[in-house]
Amino acid sequence: MVTALSAVTVFVAAAAPGLIDSGSPLALARLPIECVLALVVLILLPWRWARRTVAILLAVLLVTVTILATLDRVFLATVGRPFDVVSGWSELVNGYGVVRDSAGTAAALALLVLSALLAAGAVVAVAASLLHLAHVLGRWRRASLIGASALTAGWLVLALVGARLVAGEPVAAADSVSAATSTVAQMEVAARDQAVFERSAASDPYARLPSSDLLTGLKGKDVLVVFVESYGQVAVQGTGFSPGVDAVLRRGGTELAAHGFSERSAFLTSSTFGGISWLAHSTLQTGLWIDSQQKYDQVTATTRFTLSDAFRKAGWQTFSDVPSDTQRWSIGSSFYHYGKQLNAVNVGYRGPIFSYARVPDQFTFSYLQQHELAAPHKPLMAEVDLVSSHTPWTPLPRLLPWDAIGDGSVYDPQPAEGLPPSVVWQDPKHVQQLYAQSIEYTLGALFSFLTTFADPNLVLVVLGDHQPATVVSGAGANHQVPISIIAKDPTVIDRIGSWKWQPGMLPSSAAPVWKMDAFRDRFLAAYGP
Repeated sequence: MVTALSAVTVFVAAAAPGLIDSGSPLALARLPIECVLALVVLILLPWRWARRTVAILLAVLLVTVTILATLDRVFLATVGRPFDVVSGWSELVNGYGVVRDSAGTAAALALLVLSALLAAGAVVAVAASLLHLAHVLGRWRRASLIGASALTAGWLVLALVGARLVAGEPVAAADSVSAATSTVAQMEVAARDQAVFERSAASDPYARLPSSDLLTGLKGKDVLVVFVESYGQVAVQGTGFSPGVDAVLRRGGTELAAHGFSERSAFLTSSTFGGISWLAHSTLQTGLWIDSQQKYDQVTATTRFTLSDAFRKAGWQTFSDVPSDTQRWSIGSSFYHYGKQLNAVNVGYRGPIFSYARVPDQFTFSYLQQHELAAPHKPLMAEVDLVSSHTPWTPLPRLLPWDAIGDGSVYDPQPAEGLPPSVVWQDPKHVQQLYAQSIEYTLGALFSFLTTFADPNLVLVVLGDHQPATVVSGAGANHQVPISIIAKDPTVIDRIGSWKWQPGMLPSSAAPVWKMDAFRDRFLAAYGP
């Protein structure tokens, strides 16, 4: 029985990456060459201490490959790409932060500890199984080596003919070798990509322009760059839930026109997908393609000229409003040079949290109007990172009369009106439905804010940061997000006439599509002298 359990343990450990990758139990109908080679090595080693050391190393290798396969599956489901072993480790810390904010510190910590215990337990189980099998097979060393040779020959034949029972999963399995090859390839791609990135960042003519040549077409305007969390193309086109969002956009466009606003809309291709929003924020602001945490860390340690720098240099007061933050954001000061930072703890919000969203988007707009826009002030520029449409999209707030919002305590009953994520996420259709409702809520709050207060000097750049996770966007979705410029002053819209963006808030499938890193330069050129 012990021998049988050991054999199953080693086999499953070697076949697990393919099982995780394909999601099909047929992936177990494979011959992992690692099992054969590992046992041959252990049988041939004459020293017990050497066998024990090698068994532990082999177990660590097998478990590591399984962990990497698991990370690939999780990253594909959330951010639309495999885990990057070169630059993705810091993203795990960020992912833990999202889980902590959504499920609570205790649940996130429990999940972390459980994962560590499972990994350690798997290493111990696999190492013990390898040692036991090596001990048993070592009694019939000659027969075992002959059998191993036969299995290796059979594996080579299967590899040469490319036998497969599951698409993409050869019967002749070598997941550890594939993982090592993939890691080397990622390192090579990362090196080439880094060289291109450094060449792009080396030159920036806008950084040398005098203040008199910056943003002259927006003088006297308050400018808000508003990121709508997870507002992707799937929200407005080609899905079963997009008609509801489209109706909100059309109705909002009509209301804006009735109040004297004009809008132009298109699409941008985001540098991220499903999460890691700050990559999109920095891509838009810097004019550089920042698609990894490594690049983000690199550029934010420099003096790269951002949109907020341009506004500050031209005489605007700049600030950020990031309702998901609970403490001062060091990069906001050191890199973006915001004169003030608003977050979840310094805007006087006394209401409940909605899973990840600490502050409802309507409250954010209410605070901006009362404390930043209503009183006499110098022209303002702000990046506002809305959060109500952040995963897990439940529970959601409801729109309220503006004079009822107060300190946010009016929201106290609302979280209990929605279902918890643990219930909603059992059904992808339900997740998609609530995602759409979250976008409808945020856009509804935006339109109500604009039409209620109707500020003639306000200019908004409203865009998504990225598409929602694969559970909503679907496998293989693009990275496109809607973007709109809204203003009452017709000269603001006239400045971008050459862009050929479409009138209204709802871009069609024929709307222009730019890469997100192209926006900064085109924006500065359009509103320059």
